[in-house]
Amino acid sequence: MVPTSLDVLRGLPFFEDMEDLHVDRLMAMAREVGFVKDQILFREGDAARQFYIILTGKVVLELTTSRGRSRVLTVEEGYGLGWSFLLPETGRHFRARALEQVRALTFDGGELRMAIERDALFGQRLTKRLLRDVTERLEATILRFHDSFGS
Repeated sequence: MVPTSLDVLRGLPFFEDMEDLHVDRLMAMAREVGFVKDQILFREGDAARQFYIILTGKVVLELTTSRGRSRVLTVEEGYGLGWSFLLPETGRHFRARALEQVRALTFDGGELRMAIERDALFGQRLTKRLLRDVTERLEATILRFHDSFGS
């Protein structure tokens, strides 16, 4: 895989307005991984051990319903995936599947949680960014619900 430079990261939405120190801290914990089309990153109920930032490609979040699998949201390059690492006792809420070839940064959830606890400013900024993602996913889920069942 091609190494990811800080200049590339600066152009991604997840890293917008992040201080260099915090980007450096994240990059020190990051490992680059790849997924092929239709490969499962994680399943509903799996332990939440990793967090991902999508570098290239798209990942779909799916929910199992009585009617089968329902697409909730597509996560595109530059966005985070797997915020459940913050609350590992809850497990994953969705299944994540690569829609195409994907390159991503992956982070060990335990290591990331420890970094958040050790540095309050880093923790506050990262948690705020993750809450933005959670809010967007909740809004997308509500819209999908309304589209499926009417308002």
